Amino acid sequence: MAKLAFLGMGVMGYPMAGHLAAKGHEVTVYNRTAAKAEAWAKEHGGHCADTPRAAADGAEVVFACVGNDDDLRSVVLGEDGALAGMDAGTVFVDHTTTSAIVARELAELANDKSIGFIDAPVSGGQAGAENGALTVMCGGDSETYARVEDHIGCFAKSCRLMGEQGAGQLTKMVNQICIAGLVQGLSEGMHFAQKAGLDGDAVLDVISKGAAGSWQMENRGSTMLKDEFEFGFAVDWMRKDLGIVLEEANANDASLPVTALVDQFYHDVQKMGGGRWDTSSLMRRLK
Repeated sequence: MAKLAFLGMGVMGYPMAGHLAAKGHEVTVYNRTAAKAEAWAKEHGGHCADTPRAAADGAEVVFACVGNDDDLRSVVLGEDGALAGMDAGTVFVDHTTTSAIVARELAELANDKSIGFIDAPVSGGQAGAENGALTVMCGGDSETYARVEDHIGCFAKSCRLMGEQGAGQLTKMVNQICIAGLVQGLSEGMHFAQKAGLDGDAVLDVISKGAAGSWQMENRGSTMLKDEFEFGFAVDWMRKDLGIVLEEANANDASLPVTALVDQFYHDVQKMGGGRWDTSSLMRRLK
């Protein structure tokens, strides 16, 4: 049993913190909208705090899962930030999808206070968080990672150290690049099947067992055919992630023509009013 803190009670952080509490850890949570933290504490028997600093006070490990680079800085830095409440020898684990730049920046500040830092973005969406089946890709030193691996395992089916600080975020960028291309290809395939007069569900059943099969096909193919998108990972968040990807690609001279194109397709979906639709809503753009 450990004393832990979790910052960010969104659709991911709320269940992730719940899994930590279910394993017997003492968990204190913080959320910018206090009502969410209070609801979590009532449901899981933990504690809630008014500031990130108060949540982090006395915690051995502080986890965070917030929105973007600026949101992360807001809960880590400053007089009321988590670092101000953490002791030397503790560890900060960031599950937010951010730039590798902010991961390295905050890691350096943490290291100056003898606090460990692991950037640990996740994949698997809300369902993965709720079911404790996330994939977590981590950046940091091996000794610090070993201290938090079991804690992360409370809500992950797979967790791996990918390299030094920032490597977790870079790996998540690869993940988002692959998803963008897969979803666009799946959208075009299902759109073609409908235009050709085929039974879309039958097509999915057949091709999912061959080389075209993917997580996206298994979990999103049927809902795409039904024109259902009011769930899942929002287009607004995907565009945030792809913006990070394209900025990093510009810095490291990677060529990502398909990713840049799909990012613009998601922009089209936003203009259609679909910013909160699931990323599989690329198919609606084709209609």
